[in-house]
Amino acid sequence: MTLHEHDVIVVGAGGAGLRAAIAAHEEGADVAMVTKLHPVRSHTGAAEGGINAALREGDSWEDHAYDTMKGSDYLGDAPAVETLCQDSPEETIQLEHWGMAFSREEDGRVSQRPFGGLSFPRTTYAGAETGHHLLHTMYEQVVKRGIQVYDEQYVMELAVTDHGDPEDRVCHGCIGYDIKTGNLNGFVANTGVVIATGGPGQLYAHTTNAVAQTGDGQAMAYRAGAPLQDMEFVQFHPTTLPSTGVLISEGVRGEGGILYNSEGERFMFEHGYANNDGELASRDVVARAEVTEVNEGRGYENDAVHLDMRHLGEERITDRLENIIHLATDFEGVDPLEEPMPVKPGQHYAMGGIETDENGATCIEGLYAAGECACVSVHGSNRLGGNALPELIVFGARAGRHAASGEPASSQIETGPSARTETSNVDAPVELGRVGADAVTDGGTLLDATPNEVVDHTLEQERERVETLMETDGINHADVRSDLQETMTENVNVFRNEAGLKQALEDIRACRERYQDVGVSDPSRTFNTDLMQTIETRNLIDQAEVLTLGALARTEFRGAHWRESHQERKDEEWLKHTMVAWNGGDPELYYTDVILEGEEKEYEPKVRSY
Repeated sequence: MTLHEHDVIVVGAGGAGLRAAIAAHEEGADVAMVTKLHPVRSHTGAAEGGINAALREGDSWEDHAYDTMKGSDYLGDAPAVETLCQDSPEETIQLEHWGMAFSREEDGRVSQRPFGGLSFPRTTYAGAETGHHLLHTMYEQVVKRGIQVYDEQYVMELAVTDHGDPEDRVCHGCIGYDIKTGNLNGFVANTGVVIATGGPGQLYAHTTNAVAQTGDGQAMAYRAGAPLQDMEFVQFHPTTLPSTGVLISEGVRGEGGILYNSEGERFMFEHGYANNDGELASRDVVARAEVTEVNEGRGYENDAVHLDMRHLGEERITDRLENIIHLATDFEGVDPLEEPMPVKPGQHYAMGGIETDENGATCIEGLYAAGECACVSVHGSNRLGGNALPELIVFGARAGRHAASGEPASSQIETGPSARTETSNVDAPVELGRVGADAVTDGGTLLDATPNEVVDHTLEQERERVETLMETDGINHADVRSDLQETMTENVNVFRNEAGLKQALEDIRACRERYQDVGVSDPSRTFNTDLMQTIETRNLIDQAEVLTLGALARTEFRGAHWRESHQERKDEEWLKHTMVAWNGGDPELYYTDVILEGEEKEYEPKVRSY
């Protein structure tokens, strides 16, 4: 067991983590990245579509902000939305200066394409592999700067002081499991820890997310005392391959791809789902339309519809969407130059996450978060395509800079339990939270200890946890995880109802109780992926519970959250954020206000039509 000390520890090395590390380094901090994957294997590499940035004449950050707020169904926070839209052009140009190979027009300008929900074609892209190029471009900068990367170190828990009020706690570092050796290491952060671990896609059986996307950072921050915000809002991408969940970029529809049902109808228009924008309506609208078509008997096998891009011509497809040809051919056996591709909605993105302000700061001193694991609330109840990658670079940079300073910065968004404006009275059908003598601590210990002592103490707790799992001759975590994924896919999907959500909470509770009996059958101390995945499964259980609880409480239809018996948006009752705090193992649901007051205007909720 070893202690490594740095100024800033960045947990995760996808787009947000890399950008945070670069920003912290530029502030003069000694930075280290601790990541369970090598940086260029991070899930950001699977992002295809592009980066929304107001770069051209005729476009403006104000228009981008309006589109984003409308797309969010008015649950975005104006300070976050405006920060994203103001900072994105500069950050996108910075990527260009670092050598990112954006697609270009014949006149040499960077190309931009239309995307769903945008009033201007502002999605800047690199073919249909934008995330891949982004990842490699920023990793080059990390290498160039000599930033320390501890890769294949799986972070298990945060080292946080044990004050009763989460807003009094301080995060001093984290504990990593060295996958190669089986050793546990402590990482001490002198000024800040930035969590950038991505989303919890593995909650669902059909997802575009990599198998590594188990939401570890969200679960660790939650147990440490940072509330999770708006977790019920889950984006289901309309176009994924039925056999694998592999993503087919919105760029296909942005270039003019058409969706058809089994009766040959262009249903987005012909059935009135989006009379103006058709296939380029917001993602939640298109996903619900597809599921409705299938449910009404107008789908193809595997609950699919067809996406046709043949009319675009081979030259345009090969130039702008070449990897889509390979994905469809390799995974579905379909040549999209010759025939339509089958597609269906798949879990794609978590709008909710760790509550932060516009600087990436949580309510716990020294703890920051950025990217999909965070919820600064830039996406509200529905994210627009092309807004995830600018979120990574904009808020990754801000979190990195502020973590390096170690000083609280002024912000318009309040965080923590003190921001509460209303207490929930939702009636859960089962007990929530910790079961009995839970082996997982709250990540909190010692009130007045030094940072090294806090990390040392947490390291010892995690060592005991690992030994317990290794020595237990129990059930395999995979059985628990598959049951969890099954109930989430069945009951907390595109369409939701009260009975299904209550059933899911009962199933999640059963998974939590069964998890008390899991053991790790692999006795090896090296490359023990069984141990790592067992810990990941616990993290998924925590998040499934929060997500489903929020979905049960929110009795309205907003953005990606559809409720069978509540088919309208209820601004008077539900224009608020859903917050869940771990509360020492007794989860508490409460609400905070949405901030619609921007720099120069107030965003007024309107009917969202496309």
